[in-house]
Amino acid sequence: MSIPSTLRPRLTATLRGSRERWNRLGEQTAFYITSLLHIRGAVVRYTDETLRIIAQLSLGTGVLALIGGATVITAFLLGNVGIVVGFQGKADLDKIGVFALAGFFTAYIVPRVGVPLITAFGLIATVGAGSTAQLGAMRVSEEIDALEVMGIDSISYLVSTRVLAGVVIAIPVGCLAESAGIVVSRFMFTTSFGQSSGGYEHYFRTFLSPVDTVYAIIQVGIEALIIMLIHTYYGFTATGGPAGVGEATGRAVRASLVVATFATLFVVLILFGRSGNFHLSG
Repeated sequence: MSIPSTLRPRLTATLRGSRERWNRLGEQTAFYITSLLHIRGAVVRYTDETLRIIAQLSLGTGVLALIGGATVITAFLLGNVGIVVGFQGKADLDKIGVFALAGFFTAYIVPRVGVPLITAFGLIATVGAGSTAQLGAMRVSEEIDALEVMGIDSISYLVSTRVLAGVVIAIPVGCLAESAGIVVSRFMFTTSFGQSSGGYEHYFRTFLSPVDTVYAIIQVGIEALIIMLIHTYYGFTATGGPAGVGEATGRAVRASLVVATFATLFVVLILFGRSGNFHLSG
């Protein structure tokens, strides 16, 4: 008695899955391009809605609004990064006997890596996840279909406005977060670890380049754009009722975390190269 081979069904299933993933990637790319092209229409035709979403995303709604929304949460995250920079800088610099360079450690780590990466995580957890849940709830309750029946461009009204709002609020959020990280790191080095304020300020101002701060804000804007495109796509295409909305939110958070991390890596390499654009000698 011959046993039927399972090779062909497995190969067929693999090819079908690859084709579906490729088609999904094409759908996402088309959605992203369409959303970007509709931003101008969103500004011109739905100015009030855009301003409302900017206020909503920056300050939050409900319980989130009580603590200041994405702005305060992201600043709190960068403050914790400042604490980590203080402890790690103390340990590493003491090993080689150059604790006096504590200001250099803050000037190098916080703007180049801490601000873009942690700000992206804060935006994902607040603005991104909230946008996915909102759009997903509207999709499963057929509110988006109702807007299209009324002749309203759903991409411009719901997606492009949120993408633009996410990028707009990312700039002040990134600035505030960078300030929080620098202030907390300075407090850790000068107050908790006994570094002199004069020595810290000398090395901090010597190695902190204004261009690094500009680059950090540019990175935050790029990552905010990527995050909002990913989250609005998953929310706009959610299916399966409330459970489907939760699943779409989880997938959006996972995808945006991975993409934001790799985007930070590539942008840092492009902007600063492998050398770091500084020369330390003695």
